[in-house]
Amino acid sequence: MSKVFERLYNGIIKENPTFVLMLGMCPTLAVTTGAMNGLGMGLSTCAVLMMSNLMISLLRRFIPERVRMPAYIVVVASFVTVVELLMQAYVRSLYASLGLYIPLIVVNCIILGRAESYASKNPPLVSFFDGVGMGLGFTLALTVIGAVRELLGAGTVFGFRVMPQSFTPISIMVLAPGAFFVLACLTALQNKLGAPSATNKKGFTCDGRCSGCMDKSCSMREESDKE
Repeated sequence: MSKVFERLYNGIIKENPTFVLMLGMCPTLAVTTGAMNGLGMGLSTCAVLMMSNLMISLLRRFIPERVRMPAYIVVVASFVTVVELLMQAYVRSLYASLGLYIPLIVVNCIILGRAESYASKNPPLVSFFDGVGMGLGFTLALTVIGAVRELLGAGTVFGFRVMPQSFTPISIMVLAPGAFFVLACLTALQNKLGAPSATNKKGFTCDGRCSGCMDKSCSMREESDKE
């Protein structure tokens, strides 16, 4: 169970795909005009991550090395098609809002990255929860960004009015530049609070570049300093 919780913590906090690894920026910046869009996109990606990680882990011993990437794409595309059809049938308004970005989940670097770096090398259970953790981390990030943009750009969150009627919406927040502004501000807040982020490198795995490392307790850095 400790391994399961470690995978969940890793995906949500330590290596959050958006706030720490800065992956999947295309849907992050494009669909987060509202909190509901962010939540819908995040949960769709989470479902694909969970099932594709599980399936690729189950098949890892049977997929030939030289065709592993095409095989991963076929698995991911199959689950994306299922998710797309379910959304089209049961949440048509959300499906219409997200549009082309649902089928583009197939080439989302988060999904292919987890398939290559984790699911293809680990047992099914922990691979499944790795997908859950990464998916929930991605969902959390998109929902927060969408909520902030919707709040400032329309005065609402999930369609419910939060700001008073006298509030003048900052319309740029629901336009393309607003996504960059909000992401930059949230990353700055992470740095201020000392949380793991893409710029302070706290929580990152070692990349071998000891000169720029901020982890003073790292044994690799100590050996590098001695040399």
